[in-house]
Amino acid sequence: MLFILYYLIAVVVLILHFTGYLARRNLEWIVYLLAATVFPAVLYL
Repeated sequence: MLFILYYLIAVVVLILHFTGYLARRNLEWIVYLLAATVFPAVLYL
């Protein structure tokens, strides 16, 4: 269940990133935060 929620959030963040919504509101750090959360998940699995 958490993986599904994580992927849904990731897809929404990517869509917002590529449409420029995050850049206009200075929220690009969310992309970096999401990318940083991938590494522990990969190491755990």
